[in-house]
Amino acid sequence: MDKLKRVLNGQDAEERGGLGEIVDTTSLSWGTRVKGFIACFAFGVLCSVLGTCLLWVPRKGLVLFAVFYTLGNIASLGSTIFLMGPVRQLKRMFEPTRLIATIVMLLCLILTLCSAFWWHNKGLALIFCILQFFALAWYSISFIPFARDAVKKCFTVCLS
Repeated sequence: MDKLKRVLNGQDAEERGGLGEIVDTTSLSWGTRVKGFIACFAFGVLCSVLGTCLLWVPRKGLVLFAVFYTLGNIASLGSTIFLMGPVRQLKRMFEPTRLIATIVMLLCLILTLCSAFWWHNKGLALIFCILQFFALAWYSISFIPFARDAVKKCFTVCLS
């Protein structure tokens, strides 16, 4: 369990400098981090489910869906900050292996809100929500070794 804590905190190396000691004294305990992760992730799932339920509300349903679904995805994505810390999370998000997935995901989050609030285009909002789902899924599986290769191979076999 300690090895998992060190990996998620970005402490792969055993050597710790003065800065590492300062971070240890000012950071949250592992139990608090896990509780924060669970609470933030649960809030994200709740927002996504609530958005899906609000999809059927007349007139404003699609806009409410887009907003709550986007808020849920942001909260779910932000929940991992509790496990890794904000700096490590940002570094990992913009690593070359997941750079494109991160950019597409963030772009879809922004475009969903733009289409719901400023452009008032429900069709675009729905398309961007669907793209959000796929971009977040592709981003998430980038953390699992060889998962992207397995998904690509599965789709290649299914489509051929």
